[in-house]
Amino acid sequence: MEDAKNKVDEATDYILGPDLWITVGLGALKIFFILVISFLVIRVGRRLITKFFANRTKGPFKISQRRESTLSKLVANALSYVVYFIAFIMILETFTLEIGALLAGAGVAGLAIGFGAQNLVRDIISGFFIIFEDQFSVGDYIRTSGVEGFVEEVGLRTCKVKAWTGEVHILPNGNVTQVTNYSIHNSIAVVDVSVAYEEDIEKAERVIADLLEELPERYPSMLDVPQLLGVQSLGASDVVMRIISETVPMEHWIIARMIRKEVKNRLDAEGIEIPFPRMVMYSRQDQEA
Repeated sequence: MEDAKNKVDEATDYILGPDLWITVGLGALKIFFILVISFLVIRVGRRLITKFFANRTKGPFKISQRRESTLSKLVANALSYVVYFIAFIMILETFTLEIGALLAGAGVAGLAIGFGAQNLVRDIISGFFIIFEDQFSVGDYIRTSGVEGFVEEVGLRTCKVKAWTGEVHILPNGNVTQVTNYSIHNSIAVVDVSVAYEEDIEKAERVIADLLEELPERYPSMLDVPQLLGVQSLGASDVVMRIISETVPMEHWIIARMIRKEVKNRLDAEGIEIPFPRMVMYSRQDQEA
């Protein structure tokens, strides 16, 4: 009984004694400082990375804006992961854990997991080549794996594509086998204009050609005067003429809508009819009579 009572007294003295609480307080203080310093390092590091890439665009070895955004985000994420890992190791050290044995065990476990995580390895390798070959970058409009939209983030394992309707698609890089990038080169707006058969086609072509000469001054996204290619097809009730216009990347949809509006207004002003579906009805009795 006395031994048990002595042990209880010793435990009580240890818990209520100043040594334990001093140790706990120092440990909590160390963890707090580790977290604060980690946050500051990440914040300062992100600013330095942003300034570094901004200076690179002004130097002799310039990089494109799209590639700058991609690489800066990638480097910033890598910095965060490294700082978080170091902070985690330092926090474990405050609990007097054997870090060497822990890392050795983690290495063996990681090797075992690596053999089964082939898809993860494939995603990382694919992500490396996407970034290294500059297949697409942040801000590009792409279509891949049944998904179409703007690239929001390119990482070593996944990439994020935001559709124009707002959905964000997260794709493993290993699934990105074929990519259509609409943002690298200039776009082409294609517009088909219908004119009635009864109208003078040559007059309609002159009116449209005169209008196209005026459009580049109104729409800076047009890189040159749009071209009227001529008669594209003969429909059931209309003659279809095709117009093409070279635009800056991803502006072809807007320019195509503007060309349709401008052509419609000009043809109406010149009295040239744009056809509409027609139906001819006849009576068999009248025909027999």
